[in-house]
Amino acid sequence: MTTLLVIAKEPRPGRVKTRLTPPFAPEEAAELAEAALADTLRTVAAAPASRRVLVLDGAPGRWLPPGFDVVPQCAGGLDERLADAFAHCHGPALLIGMDTPQVTPELLTVDFAGCDAYFGPARDGGFWALGLSRPDPALLLGVPMSTPVTGAVQRQRLAAAGLRVRDLPCLRDVDTAADAYAVAALAPHSRFAARLARCATAAGRP
Repeated sequence: MTTLLVIAKEPRPGRVKTRLTPPFAPEEAAELAEAALADTLRTVAAAPASRRVLVLDGAPGRWLPPGFDVVPQCAGGLDERLADAFAHCHGPALLIGMDTPQVTPELLTVDFAGCDAYFGPARDGGFWALGLSRPDPALLLGVPMSTPVTGAVQRQRLAAAGLRVRDLPCLRDVDTAADAYAVAALAPHSRFAARLARCATAAGRP
């Protein structure tokens, strides 16, 4: 069975979701990040897995459910931190971030029979999920992160290594306020949607 990895930052004001400010205050952006992380972890907890690992920059809080191993993120660029996350696994692993609270347990239920990798593209050109039947940090090192071509470069890296790749649905990351409202509409019963509604109401936004 697969190890499920979540790479995340502790949701503290000024450290997370800075592209949400404005229109949201740093405290509101952190509250939205915490809700997105809580939704993500709850979904991971509901998906089948041999192990669940939170690769965290910061300290765990009340949003962390039971059943997760917590390991610290290493120093370095995002490619190095993602590669190091896979280094904690000794078998098939699927890694996601904290930016897609609309993700479902079904999307995280993967079977590596007949394939070597799973790739979940994001609408902004990145990727929201990466699965490897044999985790190899070298598959991520050197991939340019946070660019419009990140996903394309990462997927090409997998193909160039001769891996058989299955594509997951394209999802929208929460980076901007427009993203937040669009994602909340896709997951109207999520903690994220409820928190967004409270933040918007408090500020008099629609």
